[in-house]
Amino acid sequence: MRLIVGLGNPGARYARNRHNIGFLAVDEIARVHRASPWRKKFQGEIAEVALGAERAILLKPQTFMNESGRSVSEAQRFYKIALADVIVLHDELDLAPAKLRVKLGGGNAGHNGLRSITAQCGNDYRRVRLGIGHPGDKALVHAYVLNDFGKSEEPWVNDLDRAVADHIALLAAGEDASFQNKVHLAMAGRGWDDVKGVGERAGSGKN
Repeated sequence: MRLIVGLGNPGARYARNRHNIGFLAVDEIARVHRASPWRKKFQGEIAEVALGAERAILLKPQTFMNESGRSVSEAQRFYKIALADVIVLHDELDLAPAKLRVKLGGGNAGHNGLRSITAQCGNDYRRVRLGIGHPGDKALVHAYVLNDFGKSEEPWVNDLDRAVADHIALLAAGEDASFQNKVHLAMAGRGWDDVKGVGERAGSGKN
């Protein structure tokens, strides 16, 4: 069994924030794969889903981002899921918009949700880094991640979430490289292989 966690903040005011792209991706997984109805448990919302030959629990912590680890650790312990079978989808400032990377362990790069999960569960879980780009100035990061995606961003966000959902069974089966490649090809095929970030549009050169 896999535990697939989307990170975000609960409530309507945060629903389309850049920081909530993990929630959006997990919602799309649930929709595409016809997961069970969401129910409240483990300080979060969970749904059960079949992904190919694997069963998975989808989890959206409702603790706010910086306490996400409390929800994840409760679910992990209850289902006796190994840390290597925990997959966390989250926003990534250091990736250009519409890009995706998968990694096992590593640093948390200042991400409060990852920091909380690492503190509560350990560090050796898989992270699906969903690129949202960088505002170009560190002082702007807080406001940037807690603002909604712009209208021009919505199409690639929707396509990235769908590509993740379409190929998530590969990741659940442990085929990380194949999953990453399939998502990349899907996004390139839709014309999202060179999306400019906010900082780039502003001329900073950062993404």
